[in-house]
Amino acid sequence: MAKTARSPRSSATVVPLRRGTSLEMVRLACPDAAQANRISESFGLATLDSDGIRDLHERLIVETADALKEGLSERAMQIHLQRIVGSYVGSAHGAGQFYSRAVTEARDATAKLSNDRRDEDLDGPVGFDSAAQRKREFAAEVGVQAHALRMAAEGAVAAYEHVVGESWKPFERLIEHAGETISRKAAEVQMAAFT
Repeated sequence: MAKTARSPRSSATVVPLRRGTSLEMVRLACPDAAQANRISESFGLATLDSDGIRDLHERLIVETADALKEGLSERAMQIHLQRIVGSYVGSAHGAGQFYSRAVTEARDATAKLSNDRRDEDLDGPVGFDSAAQRKREFAAEVGVQAHALRMAAEGAVAAYEHVVGESWKPFERLIEHAGETISRKAAEVQMAAFT
């Protein structure tokens, strides 16, 4: 009987990664400058200097790196800036997600207003805004905040590229084995001591 040929491929272990938050994710979640300006104009909020926020944060991180360059090796600087930029990007992404939820709630509340048979959604007493109006105003405020944090994150990413010389990428962490707890790992180490 003839043997079947085995594939020369070795069995590879697939290690799952916890994906980090990228700048692209921030851009999808947070309003851009044009949308932030429309929100500001529609709700009477302050118009942000988007480019100024971005440039300020870029300069801030570049100047911080310049102050630290004597005390840090290139690799240590890269790790340090990776963490700083990651925090800016993570903060902006969180604000963008919060903004998305606020817009959804405002849309839902506003859609309920079109139903004339609902008493709880009608305008409040004179001098008080309806619940839907308050939700729209809150979403607008959160949208402007998310845009400001987006611009800060974009400035931080630009600074990273300026200092390190390569594009910033989110850190991807290995996912711990879900079934293994600290006590289980400790028990395995302790049992290994007996062998």
